[in-house]
Formats: sequence, structure tokens, C-alpha cells
Amino acid sequence: MANDESTETTKPAAPTDDLVATRHSVTIGGQELHYTATTGRIVLREEVLTDGKSEGFQPKAEVFVTAYTLDDADAAERPVTFAFNGGPGSSSIWLHLGLLGPRRVVSGDAGSVAAPPYELVDNAESLLPYTDLVFIDPVSTGYSRAVEGEKPGDYHGFTRDLESVGEVIRLWTSRHGRWISPKFLAGESYGTTRAAGLADHLQSRYGMYLNGVMLISVVLEFGTLDFYAGNDLPYTLFLPTYAAIAHYHGLIPDRTLDEVIADAERFAAGRYPNALAQGNRIPADYRAEVVTRLAALTGLSEDYIDRVDLRIEHQRFYTELLRSQRRTVGRLDGRFLGWEQDYAIDASGKDPSFAAIIGPYAAALNHYVRAELGYSNDLHYETLSSDAAKNWSFKEFEGAQITVADKLADAMRTNPHLKIHVASGYYDGATPYFATEHTLARLNIPRDLAANIEVKYYPAGHMMYVHEPSRIQQAVDLAAFIQTASNR
Repeated sequence: MANDESTETTKPAAPTDDLVATRHSVTIGGQELHYTATTGRIVLREEVLTDGKSEGFQPKAEVFVTAYTLDDADAAERPVTFAFNGGPGSSSIWLHLGLLGPRRVVSGDAGSVAAPPYELVDNAESLLPYTDLVFIDPVSTGYSRAVEGEKPGDYHGFTRDLESVGEVIRLWTSRHGRWISPKFLAGESYGTTRAAGLADHLQSRYGMYLNGVMLISVVLEFGTLDFYAGNDLPYTLFLPTYAAIAHYHGLIPDRTLDEVIADAERFAAGRYPNALAQGNRIPADYRAEVVTRLAALTGLSEDYIDRVDLRIEHQRFYTELLRSQRRTVGRLDGRFLGWEQDYAIDASGKDPSFAAIIGPYAAALNHYVRAELGYSNDLHYETLSSDAAKNWSFKEFEGAQITVADKLADAMRTNPHLKIHVASGYYDGATPYFATEHTLARLNIPRDLAANIEVKYYPAGHMMYVHEPSRIQQAVDLAAFIQTASNR
């Protein structure tokens, strides 16, 4: 019996990589560099087992990457850095166009935010002279998506995120013959959580040992940042950042920033946590002393500090600090100012520092990939996926503190040559620097390995490279780290 072609069903074509390569040049440090940019989506496949039998490697997701490789370089000698941002649910747009890549967006800074249309320029401080760069957008961010029939939510969680990003790194390394190249990770914010987990995962799963991990605006122990009943730790660890922000806005006059944060650190490490631990047993005169000291360090009124029982929650601080001036300050970067429609609210849900930079970055990326990198996709480029952010799963930590400090420590103990670079901004109200110091001080590594960790500070916020002097200095610091840790 002949087939009725009108009733035949055609199986959809399997997804394939849609990478596009273009050639470019940039002048950095007086030297003209020629490089290849490769951008597009890599198909991730996993072996599917049914009743213990393999059905082969099936496509599960398409992950968007942008790679920059220096032309005519020795692959064995040439370092490569895999970079990503955090969120969770963030694309790699920030590190890509703000700090590391050969092109960058001019976004302006606090008090002088750029106006549209925005400018994209050569990045004279790019890390390209020192390392090839591979920017990765995890599933549901950028142009990365689960394939038809698969669930995006399967990737919105700690372990699956590590596995999928780790697989992208393995594939890229293998396909480009880079197993013996010096290898680095660069993560920002939740990207530091991912990077610390990946350092351990890449070693244990693939035997891929790294030269270095660059942690920018760090969160390794979530208990240092999460304000919840019974956890007094964040109140003390955020205090030096509150003091820095108050100083920036002129509420702590006649003192330098260094003096202010040193004073706040001493109080946050001593009498303040002692006072909170006493609860309602604290003597009245001791409590009054703490109220006075907190007011002097934060710029808040003694009445407000008394009413919140000595415990200043961060979102409330950003709303309260300049309430009398009818302004709010940024969470990601406390130097930025914003407005609210209602100045009686307890805590603003808006972040003026994020609002100030999302426009320039989104415009630059959408123009750049099409006009300069030759890649077209009708999907919306998800700068920050709200679905992934709201529904992120930490089921692996159920009943326990969310931490990857143990994984980073294990990676360092297993690979004693692994170097760690840590970057913090004094005005970062999302991942405060004193919380990072607290975590690093308690990292379970031998004293001999403590020298493998370097820490740098900048007078800026979460994306410290928004601040031009910080951006230039940070590029110098990262370049020096890569050159030293490459062991070449």
C-alpha cells in the first residue's frame, strides 16, 4: 500500500550549533592584536537511559557563548578564561561588555549616567593580551534555552547549573585543543558561587585542574547575607558597607573612607555582635551605647536604630538613609541615587544603581552581536531572567546552610597550585566585602595555602568597573593575576 504523503509527519530536525566566526583587531598598550570572535549557541546533549538502556545522546539545551581567541597564538602557552555573571539568572553581559572583552559599553557612573543613544568603544584595558576569553550565558539567560520538549526549570538550580556550565567548558576545551592551556574561571556575584562549585566539579568529574579562579563580588556562604529571624550575622557583616555608603553621601564628615570603615570593622567584630547575642539581657546603658555608635557609623538616627532593635536590614537601610532628602541609594552600588513615589515605605523594591546601567548594556549587546559579530537571533536576549531568579532551587542544601566554601577549599586542597583572586567594592550593598572577609578567614585550608588567595578592594560597587578609576585598576590587577598564575 502506497504511503499517503499528505498524512506523513516529518520529524523536526535536531538542533545544531549555530556559531558564527568573525575577524577583528584592537590596539591595546600600543600593540595591535588580531583576534577571532566566535559567537552563537552550542547544543548540550545528555545520554538518555530508559529501563537501563541507552537511547543515545539527546539534545537538551542550547547555550549561547561568545569566545575571543588571539590569532596565531600558541594554544599550549595561551591561557583561556571562562567567564560568567550570576543572578542567579543573569547573562554574562556585565563582565563581557563592562570589564573583560575587547569592546565595552560607555554607561557613565553615579551622578553622570550616560544618556541614550549609547556608545560602544574599544576596550583598551581588555584582558585579551593575556588570555583568550569565553563568555557563557547559562540556560534561560542571554540566548540560551532548553530545546523543544525539555523543561527550562530543570536547569534553574545549583547542581544542574554547575553540570551544564561545566559541560560547556569541557566541550569548548576539547573542541579547541586547549586541555594543556592554562585555564581560569571568572565569576561575578552568584557567578562566584558557580565558579567555586565548578573548580571542584571540573576536577572531580573531568580531571580538569585550573590555574586560577577570579571571584568578583563574592557570595560563597549565603548565611552571611541572608537576613532571617535568628540570624544576626548579616547585621554585623553589612555594617562597614553601610558606613562606607553613609560616608560617600556626606553623613560622616571630616574623616577619610579608610578611617570610617576601619572604625566600623572594629565595632562589627567586637561589641556589636556581642550586644546582639545578649538579646533582651543586654543592660540598658550598654544598649544605649550601641545605639549611639551605630548612628554615628551609619548616618541613621538613634531613634530609627532603637526602633529596629539594633538590627539594620539592608533594603531598609537603602531606603532610610536619605529619606529626609527624598532619595534612595543603590543596593548594587550605594553611590547611586534614586527616587520613590512614596517616602513612607519601609523598604524600596527598586535599585537605582541597576536601573542606571541596564539600558546601556542591553542596547550595546543587542547591537553588538548583530552589527559586529554577525549573529542574528529573534529571541529576546535575557539580560536577567526573572523566572530563573524567582524559581532557583537549592534543594541540595535542604535543612543546611547554602555554602560552596567547602567546595572551594576542597578544590584548593586537591590542587595546591590553584590560585584565587578576590575583588570587592566598598559600596557593594549586595555582597559586602566584610562578609567575604569573614568567609575567607574561615576557609578550611592549610595555612600553607592561604598565600594562594589575593584580595583587592575598590571604591565602587558590585560592578566596580562602572567606576572608571576602579575599572582601570581592576584590569591591571586581573592581568597581573593571570600572568602569575599561568605558570608560563
